[in-house]
Amino acid sequence: MTPDDADAPEEVMWAGRFITAKRRGKWEYVGRARGIRAAVILPLDGDHVILVEQYRVPLGCNCLELPAGLIGDEDGAENEDPLEAARRELIEETGYSAARWENLGVYFSSPGMVSESFTLLRASELTKVGEGGGVEDEEIVVHRVNRANLEQFIADARARGVAVDVKMLLLLGAGMGGIKV
Repeated sequence: MTPDDADAPEEVMWAGRFITAKRRGKWEYVGRARGIRAAVILPLDGDHVILVEQYRVPLGCNCLELPAGLIGDEDGAENEDPLEAARRELIEETGYSAARWENLGVYFSSPGMVSESFTLLRASELTKVGEGGGVEDEEIVVHRVNRANLEQFIADARARGVAVDVKMLLLLGAGMGGIKV
């Protein structure tokens, strides 16, 4: 079934450096500007997973997340490979590099209001190569969490007032999404 608005022209309502607000018929949504995409990393270190916590302005608080970063957001890097972006972001955010990578596919963040997609990549055989913490003023906190204690770790983060990114469901409900961690 195709909605009536599917063939309506897309109107750009507002465009910034990283996002664009659009309208198609009665639907309003946002997307990444200039074809920017995201790479999300599932970093597994034996029985542990590497997570990041950082302040997110739209939420007004810290958020617990999988490491991630934009693909092709720098001038001249419009055709950046998702794997290259993921390698760079894993080191920048967590201080780990990975010897083994697996592309788990392209997913959509919140398709009812955002056209943004991300490539999910599993990283394993990790080696600590730096401090992590992000670049400039990101102030990313890195967490190495035993997967057996993950549910309690997330509950404790929530109790501290930390928001939890929806992609954390990959780890909490690993059998449900078909992604074996």
